[in-house]
Amino acid sequence: MCKHLRKQAGFTLIELMIVIAIIGILAAVAIPAYQDYIARAQASEAVSLMSGMKGASAEFNSSNGHFPAVPASIGANTAGSYVSTITFATTGVPMTLNITATYKTNNVNSKISGKTLILRTIDGGTNWSCKAGTLSTSLLPGACK
Repeated sequence: MCKHLRKQAGFTLIELMIVIAIIGILAAVAIPAYQDYIARAQASEAVSLMSGMKGASAEFNSSNGHFPAVPASIGANTAGSYVSTITFATTGVPMTLNITATYKTNNVNSKISGKTLILRTIDGGTNWSCKAGTLSTSLLPGACK
């Protein structure tokens, strides 16, 4: 009598469960990190739009003795794919210009929805600083850090 042994084929249930658990752990870590990456990428659009306004605002100030009241005065683009509006606000002495970008509320990452980012100069446009406004500091674009 000859006994034939059956060879096991495939994976056991416990092996499959371990693989699924590992995939779940990786997804739990990766998805929030990816969402932050998307939010920071979308937030960087505001810096790029406002950067184009820095030189034109400084030149306007140099020529006119004051900053422009609205971005349209310097022919600036005030909206983008993720930015709904960009506004100017001038205050006090020394003359301070705040360029504020407000992010859209639709079709953007929820972490930046409706938030603001501010670009500021207090010396006529020579030096600029970037601050979060209502945007979380962890989502500041690299150009602001």
